Amino acid sequence: MDKPSMPEDLRRFVLTCIPSVPFLEALLLMRADPAQAWRRDTLARRLYVREKTAEGLLADLCTAGIAVQCDDAGAGGYRYGPADAGLRERIDRLADMYATHLVEVTHLIHSSLDRKAQQFADAFKWRKD
Repeated sequence: MDKPSMPEDLRRFVLTCIPSVPFLEALLLMRADPAQAWRRDTLARRLYVREKTAEGLLADLCTAGIAVQCDDAGAGGYRYGPADAGLRERIDRLADMYATHLVEVTHLIHSSLDRKAQQFADAFKWRKD
């Protein structure tokens, strides 16, 4: 069996902090131009998602300590701003990994989603006691 090319600490970061591929794409888009202020409509257009989805992504990025609200884009503006240097470093490493191992990273994100869906489904199984 081949050893995974992603370092274990980065795998844990993806599994615990990156809930979806659109979240990662939004994160990387904001990281690419840290000075740009993003609103839900501009993010939605760039990611080809609905504005409501983009709004949720921006809120989730803020909650995760990856983005901060700003007034530059008017009401509802956000800018890339990791809460600390350690988080910024993990994001930088993930961006490098995603650029060279896109399939591995997306499979890891989807495996986490599949596992959560299965756990939810298992909660509704009838069990004999």
